[in-house]
Amino acid sequence: MSPMLFAVVSEVSLWPLAVLAISFAFVVVLISYLRVPSFLALILAGVLTGLMAEQLPGAKARVHKPDSPVVSPDGRPLRNHWVQAVELTTIEFGRTAGSIAIVIGLATIISMCLMESGAADKLVRRSLAYFGERNAGIALLLSTYILSVPIFFDTVFMLMVPLARALHLRTGKDYLLFMLAVCSGGVITHSMTIPHPGPIAVVEYLKIDVGFSLLAGIGVGLFPLVAGWFVCKWLNRRYAFPMRETPGTTLAELRTVADKPESELPSLGWAIAPVVVPILLITLSSFMFIGRGNAGFVKLFGGKAAFEVAFAIAEFAGNRNVALLVGTLLAMILLARQKGYTVAEIDRLIGRPLETAGGIILITAAGGAFGLMLKNAGVGDAIKALAADHKMNLLWLAYLVAVVIRVAQGSATVAMITTSAIMYPLLAGGTLHCDPVYLFLAIGFGGFACSWMNDSGFWVVSKFGGLTEAETLKTWTVLLTANSLVGMLATWVLSLLFPFPMGKPGP
Repeated sequence: MSPMLFAVVSEVSLWPLAVLAISFAFVVVLISYLRVPSFLALILAGVLTGLMAEQLPGAKARVHKPDSPVVSPDGRPLRNHWVQAVELTTIEFGRTAGSIAIVIGLATIISMCLMESGAADKLVRRSLAYFGERNAGIALLLSTYILSVPIFFDTVFMLMVPLARALHLRTGKDYLLFMLAVCSGGVITHSMTIPHPGPIAVVEYLKIDVGFSLLAGIGVGLFPLVAGWFVCKWLNRRYAFPMRETPGTTLAELRTVADKPESELPSLGWAIAPVVVPILLITLSSFMFIGRGNAGFVKLFGGKAAFEVAFAIAEFAGNRNVALLVGTLLAMILLARQKGYTVAEIDRLIGRPLETAGGIILITAAGGAFGLMLKNAGVGDAIKALAADHKMNLLWLAYLVAVVIRVAQGSATVAMITTSAIMYPLLAGGTLHCDPVYLFLAIGFGGFACSWMNDSGFWVVSKFGGLTEAETLKTWTVLLTANSLVGMLATWVLSLLFPFPMGKPGP
């Protein structure tokens, strides 16, 4: 250990790393061994993290001194530390729930309507007819990868997983393969491509070209995508997890739909509309966002004034909540059209999946609250202190820092933003002797590794995929970690083969 590192450690407390380890063990013991309900275990872990933190935002110092502040910079009185640990956990819970509740609720309705109307089975039958049963999983993997470029992972997963379930019913095998293909295809772009929030922030921090970052993210992302397919096949051979009931329809109802003759199913156009229309709306909004600074692109819409009007409309329609609401309305119209249901009958059908979705929202938000409490406890600052002045390959350093922050607080976006803030001074100082786009890729691949119980995506996959917590750790976590490592290895090799500047940071 270098003298510089000793100096850094002496200035910054490493207690937050102990808080991380204790909290990690606490969650694993409660859920895996004591069988405490996930929601309760995660909320308790969030509160415990706050109680163990040396200092929390909005809380008084643990040991009061004459010069200790009693009000925050905005003039509000500081709370007792223990009280703030509880209050901050509830605030972070609400913040996470606010970002996911509508998406999960609407996606649950779409899923139920696709299954109940036979639309999902129609899509699967057409896919099998075109690609063949042998290539059905690859088709699902590639289509999810393409569709996920402009769409958040949880949204695209909940839109595509009904197809995986219907595909299993149609073929009678490989449910885990189909479900993990959706996971592998959907998760990579979440950390690698604009307009997802993590990549947007990293591109801004590192001052690299937006278009080139998009091409690099999609192109290099193909390496872990291909590797992920073989990991999916290996996990499918290793585990024989059954397809269980999830929010939407029962397995008996799914089999009833799967046994219908195709003539009784909706047309292909109606079947794809609830999935494709939201995707098109979100994609259009992203496309216009990317081209907003291009004068030639703006002229295609009739000039700046006309473009701004068109952009405002597209931005509103492409908001994921609005787009999914449109998809939900189309799905309900499809169900009414196909089955002749009244609004009251559809309302009764919606009740059951929404009740289940409520439980998923609680668990997912609790996981997000736990992750954010680790952030509030200063885990990121402690990692930043350890990373300072390490004499090692800076791409691997950026990757490892992103992985540790990801494990610590669960959010890929937060891991990417924090790591880019740590690494940019080294990039701007000329310490990194390769293109900054490689640093962008290293941070992105590190951002989605090692997903576990403090990641909201973990719970979305677990509950909507029909897996237990242990099964999700054995499959989803392993898949993402393998994809992450392959992506980083590809980035490192490319940086050695082509180290020349392609997108230098701006001033």
